[in-house]
Amino acid sequence: MHTRRAAQAARTGTPIREPLFAPHQDHLRWSRFRDAAPEQMYATVKDEVFPFIKALGRSGGPEEGDSTYVHHMKDALFTIPTSRVLANVVDQLDGIEMPDSDTKGDLYEYMLGKIATAGQNGQFRTPRHIIRLMVEMTDPTPRDVLCDPACGTAGFLVAAAEYLREHHHDAIYRTEESRRKYNAGTFHGYDFDSTMLRIGSMNMLLHGVENPDIRYRDSLAQADRDDAERFSLVLANPPFAGSLDYESTARDLLQVVKTKKTELLFLALFLRLLQTGGRAAVIVPDGVLFGSSNAHRELRKILVERQKLDAVISMPSGVFKPYSGVSTAILLFTKTNSGGTDQVWFYDMEADGFSLDDKRTPQPERSDLPDILARWQNRGAEAHHRRTDQSFLVPKAEIAGNDYDLSLNRYKEVVHEAVVHDAPREILQRLAALEEEIAEGRRELEGMLG
Repeated sequence: MHTRRAAQAARTGTPIREPLFAPHQDHLRWSRFRDAAPEQMYATVKDEVFPFIKALGRSGGPEEGDSTYVHHMKDALFTIPTSRVLANVVDQLDGIEMPDSDTKGDLYEYMLGKIATAGQNGQFRTPRHIIRLMVEMTDPTPRDVLCDPACGTAGFLVAAAEYLREHHHDAIYRTEESRRKYNAGTFHGYDFDSTMLRIGSMNMLLHGVENPDIRYRDSLAQADRDDAERFSLVLANPPFAGSLDYESTARDLLQVVKTKKTELLFLALFLRLLQTGGRAAVIVPDGVLFGSSNAHRELRKILVERQKLDAVISMPSGVFKPYSGVSTAILLFTKTNSGGTDQVWFYDMEADGFSLDDKRTPQPERSDLPDILARWQNRGAEAHHRRTDQSFLVPKAEIAGNDYDLSLNRYKEVVHEAVVHDAPREILQRLAALEEEIAEGRRELEGMLG
């Protein structure tokens, strides 16, 4: 952050805006303490650097005005046990080329992937390439206000931040107001796991977002009137941990759809969070697409009839391995509260660039993701596509006639190749010839044996 601000000051010929390090704190910078002897490095990092990191974003008072990052880091502990271990870590990190902040963020996410555990609270990390596809399909702009109500390590928010910097860099940093909006007013993430909040806050910081709104909330249990219709874009892969009691579920969500299923409650939550005209790209288990309960049908009917359902992308079941083998789909929709669904775009994703087993070996030559994005951006021209193609449009009337079933197999046509077999009499003649050949060979062998 300090280097980025110094570079910006050099470009504009102005003093560094809010320098992170005071002159007497220069020894706390990586480029200084990494060269110290292990014992001195350990004392510096443990007693000075770590407290400094915990207080990043702190305002004048200990609580009022502090960033959410400071709030989540207040209970963090320095647990590297010895100077030798710390020196080893520093040496290894120092050997990695880090030309920009994205490299540090990539390293951080790599380590998250190595320590990830499956099953706790239904959490597992969404693959970055799937996140990137969803971000590119929704095309965020500096005017958007984004939310992930089950943010975990903040992967969706990080990818959206990278997309905005790549496509709208000048607009973000044009004025002090636009810079402040990007850093403090654009990204909102909620989770009920304090460890995830700490990890997510650090992840955003390492990717250049200095003060995102990352905070504790059990999104399905707490109704927050201030967040209703607040966001223009929702990106999420919420946990599908099963069922909740009605008593522990926010009443306004139950008014949309009375159910105990978390995946349906999250869809109701997305609709509540979105402002009119807001859009969403979210991952749902396949059961949402074809479930036969009243709640399943009612929620699908709401998406098709009262909102604008844009697309259903069916993903292969191996996308989330080794954490889970569940079949999932990406839903893209726009909140209108007045309908607008004309045709729904379906895509049958067969490969995502990795093997679909537990190893998930990279197979870049086998990826449908570039094709998905290209067809999505030109989906208006797909009216002529047949149901045997990988993508096609389905009219709203047909979906309504199928009880609002959104499973791809309901609409995709499978072409069976005609196989021509020989006539049974010909096959029998060949069998007879083979048997005669075998018998002749046996007679020859008997003759050789005398």
